[in-house]
Amino acid sequence: MHSPLAEAARADPAPLPRRWPMRLMRAAAVLVLLDTLLQAALAGLFVTGNVDLLAGHAANAGLLSALTVLQTLAALLVWRLLRGPAWPTAASTLLIALVSGQQGLGEARALAGHLPLGMAIFGCATALTCWAFTHRPAATGAVS
Repeated sequence: MHSPLAEAARADPAPLPRRWPMRLMRAAAVLVLLDTLLQAALAGLFVTGNVDLLAGHAANAGLLSALTVLQTLAALLVWRLLRGPAWPTAASTLLIALVSGQQGLGEARALAGHLPLGMAIFGCATALTCWAFTHRPAATGAVS
């Protein structure tokens, strides 16, 4: 005789949601935000007279560019695997374009555009980091 309680006891427990895409998004967002702050510090120190830091500022721009690509991939994984919102992927993609434009303006020494664009990058990075730590993905039924 089949007992519903016995069958329920034998059934596998509900699978846990995937956690790694959101962890990757959080880590990438923090790295992008911290590197953006480092860029601002390097720029500020350069402007105050330490001209040797310009090379470090330029080199760090390449790191920031790579980190924004990582963040975009993480946002894409959260969107597709965890069924998160699409806007962080779009915002991260925009951030890639902003950082690329920022690099071009910096190399051209066009500070009138370079400085305000830096503020936009910082704002976008901050918003994405805040979202990454407040978003709670729904259970997807997949095991991490």
